[in-house]
Amino acid sequence: MPTVQEIIPALLSLGLIIATYYFLTRKSKDSAFLFYFIFFIFTQFRNCPFFVDQILDPRVFKSFKLIEKIPVTYNTSKYRFKLPKTDDVLGLPVGQHISIMAEINGKQISRSYTPVQPEEDRGHFDLVIKSYPTGNISKLMGELQVGDYIGMRGPKGNFAYKTNMVKAIGMIAGGTGITPMLQIIRRVCNDPNDKTKISLIFANVTEDDILLKEELDQIAKASPESFKVQYVLERPPENWTGEVGLVTKEMIKNYCPEPSNDIKLLLCGPLPMVKSLTIATNELGYQKPRAVSKMEDQVYKF
Repeated sequence: MPTVQEIIPALLSLGLIIATYYFLTRKSKDSAFLFYFIFFIFTQFRNCPFFVDQILDPRVFKSFKLIEKIPVTYNTSKYRFKLPKTDDVLGLPVGQHISIMAEINGKQISRSYTPVQPEEDRGHFDLVIKSYPTGNISKLMGELQVGDYIGMRGPKGNFAYKTNMVKAIGMIAGGTGITPMLQIIRRVCNDPNDKTKISLIFANVTEDDILLKEELDQIAKASPESFKVQYVLERPPENWTGEVGLVTKEMIKNYCPEPSNDIKLLLCGPLPMVKSLTIATNELGYQKPRAVSKMEDQVYKF
């Protein structure tokens, strides 16, 4: 059965044809008014999201084809999915994410991920996912082959970045928790009108686990006034010059903006890490985040 999005443009087109016929055959004031009215409605609203078939749907899972799988580390890959048209952009609001759904052992399971491709990329989108042997979706993704399809929906999440929304943003990420941070970092550093200062603490186990490090370092070098990054490793190599161990209150004090009404602190990483950081930030004077973060929260947990 045709959807509303498919029917309304067709009705508008039919109305325009009928109005044109009346205008050409009768040339009355009424027919002229009808013609121009329908023409105006058609041109103004034909690209409205209500009329256009959206790439993502927040309620319905749509299938996307895997067209490339690029190893990043020993257990992490970049998955490139094809969009319907070569000139399509995903159009996901910066700071939001998508859900992947699959049936595993008779149960429907979903997990959320943030795309990592630049906003302007067309024809595809990329997800960086770490696979765990005991995982559900992550294990499935590790077994995915080029040409396979998987269901996704979105946008999801309560955070959507806006230019100059605060004076400074502190970010603390662990592992693949860097993905929502990267989208915000790119947006700020690519916009000369955005004066937001970003400080990132990026925690990992080993140096090989640091995802997207090359790009982060390039951005920090190109935009030193807007973005600074500090790496933390649990098991560093001998020549390591960054921080060592787990993220501590002292590190947060040293690298993140102090608590105030014009800052935000963004957290994303493994659940134990986020729980620990929630306690630490509260003890440092930041507002205690609620269980499900909202856009207005000072401390936001992805």
